[in-house]
Amino acid sequence: MNLRQIGLRVRERREALGLSQQRLARLTGLSRATVNQLETGVLVDLGVTKLVVLLDLVGLQVTAGTQAPIRHGLLMASRSASVSYKSPLLAGQLAKVLASGELPTALLPQVATFIDEAPLPLVAAAVEEAAAREHVPPKLIWQHLQRWARELGSPRHAWA
Repeated sequence: MNLRQIGLRVRERREALGLSQQRLARLTGLSRATVNQLETGVLVDLGVTKLVVLLDLVGLQVTAGTQAPIRHGLLMASRSASVSYKSPLLAGQLAKVLASGELPTALLPQVATFIDEAPLPLVAAAVEEAAAREHVPPKLIWQHLQRWARELGSPRHAWA
């Protein structure tokens, strides 16, 4: 598989996840121009380290075959966000919060932990699962996460 074919697969996964080129670029540390050039087939070279980070985030393997999806992404994300807190964030609660964009004060610490600390492939899996479960576009959930990260002052570069 060549870089042009990989770029087409990356575009398909990015769109399925509801990510803009700009958001994908920020999440992976690339420029939007690089993402655009990869997706349009004009990029001549992309280092393997950068490519692996990009493919991992969108759920593709280095061979550009689709990875097995993260099973129970919402459950795993809710559990990882609840580790340090007395009251757990349930998977159903996380799905509803992500889809609605309404962040209850009681869940603020857990959602902040999710935004700041959850592995980005797990965040992507939770977004995809919540979008399907709550029947909303994944892009809307990414917008909610971006807004919350800004409002909560997230230190994570992916949200800058």
